[in-house]
Amino acid sequence: MDNSSRHESLAPETLTVVSGRPRKTQGSPVNPPIVLSSTYISQGVPQPDEFLYTRMDTETWQPFEEAVSSLENADQPSVVFSSGMAAIASVLSFIPDGGKLVVPRHAYQVTLGFAQDLIERHNIRVEKIDIADTSSAIKAFDEADLVFLESPTNPMLEVADLPTLIDAAHSAGALVAVDNTFATPLLQQPLSLGADLVIHSATKYLAGHSDVVLGVVVTNSAHLAQTVRAYRTLHGSIAGPFEVWLALRGLRTLALRVNSAQANALELAQRLSQHPKVAAVRYPGLPTDPGHKNATAHMNGYGAIVVLQPVGGIAEADSMISHLTLWTPATSLGGVESTLERRRRFSTESPTVPENLIRLSVGIEHIEDLWNDLNQALNALEG
Repeated sequence: MDNSSRHESLAPETLTVVSGRPRKTQGSPVNPPIVLSSTYISQGVPQPDEFLYTRMDTETWQPFEEAVSSLENADQPSVVFSSGMAAIASVLSFIPDGGKLVVPRHAYQVTLGFAQDLIERHNIRVEKIDIADTSSAIKAFDEADLVFLESPTNPMLEVADLPTLIDAAHSAGALVAVDNTFATPLLQQPLSLGADLVIHSATKYLAGHSDVVLGVVVTNSAHLAQTVRAYRTLHGSIAGPFEVWLALRGLRTLALRVNSAQANALELAQRLSQHPKVAAVRYPGLPTDPGHKNATAHMNGYGAIVVLQPVGGIAEADSMISHLTLWTPATSLGGVESTLERRRRFSTESPTVPENLIRLSVGIEHIEDLWNDLNQALNALEG
């Protein structure tokens, strides 16, 4: 592959387009090909860089892995997985039996479910923190093996003082992993802030079209990268070639999609915060939001997720969603289309998430169309 695209002078918007391309030689393709083969011709003692069997490595993964690594400004190629949870599982495997994990109380609900499974099967101690309460969170780092951070959190949009938390975790002797799915590498680069590992559900913004399920882990450490790759090989949590090729194609427009979606999100958050049928809005881009200071200090933007609570409870929240015609009620996020869901419809969601909280994943449609649909649905609420 053409590694010149990882030059530090290139802007992130350029890196999304040029990273992971074949070398520019006469007659070469502009895009990397999909290789559909489960095995490779091989005899004798395998060489370290030899393709042998697709569970171990394949040409089709490498362009995407290089591109994500370039965007995160990482020293090592990233490691693609079959899903975001497969990527998270590989990172949580660093905790020894009987060890300690620190995790946000409002992390992605399946991450919290995995943490509960570690408690039951591996006697791991899990301490949940409010990442927005920096001093309180740091107190939990004592004896931790892994501090797993998520900022902004899913679904509460709390924003951490990442540099301070990462430094404190390292001082306590812990590894630090950051789920960077909401922010994307364009808005936040946790490795540059000192994190050891960064995780993405590439299903979301990186691929960006709600048509693949993938995860990825990025690190600056050769040892950690080797360990994560070995986990992928041993556990068979490998991605299909078509999915990875689609994710790379989606990545080409990441900057355009994120910029458009977050511009829409800011405008919607401002309007929603003034709507009489809205009881509360969370969006880090609002100056009044509790996460605004940290987001402004440590991020390059505020993202495209908005959280609202309509006046009333569950019935009103569900009624609002049922009156929408353009917005799509669906789980997941980060696609070009605008979606939303009431998060406590899942019994596994954190009990401290309000029952009527609705998470909006703002897409790239015209702002007035998005607003008109939300406005009419809110105005349809009684009271």
